[in-house]
Amino acid sequence: MSNNIALSVIEPDVTPCCPPLTERPLTADEAERTARMFKALGDPVRLRLFSAVASHEGGEACVCDISDVGVSQPTVSHHLKKLREAGLLSSERRGTWVYYRVEPSVLAAMGALLTKAAGRDK
Repeated sequence: MSNNIALSVIEPDVTPCCPPLTERPLTADEAERTARMFKALGDPVRLRLFSAVASHEGGEACVCDISDVGVSQPTVSHHLKKLREAGLLSSERRGTWVYYRVEPSVLAAMGALLTKAAGRDK
């Protein structure tokens, strides 16, 4: 058996990428992806976990650093899985720990989705 640490990247199932809501009506597929993203963030524990990862120094957080959100560890794992499935987090296993990160493109897409297009009247 090797002492090398295996790295396993777990990619999210959904990539949130939709035009700003003020640009044009969303297609059915875009609306489905966007609803999944907002539904995942609609839970207070998930929102706290997402915020903890997004604001963590270095751009990523070990699950051991963000688990103190007032629920059991299996519940934390469940919520992190839901955030990954919604395309909001990606993760990487390093030894026995899993590290989570919010890709900059996810934050940019979320911001762009809700931002009024430049140059439009208020």
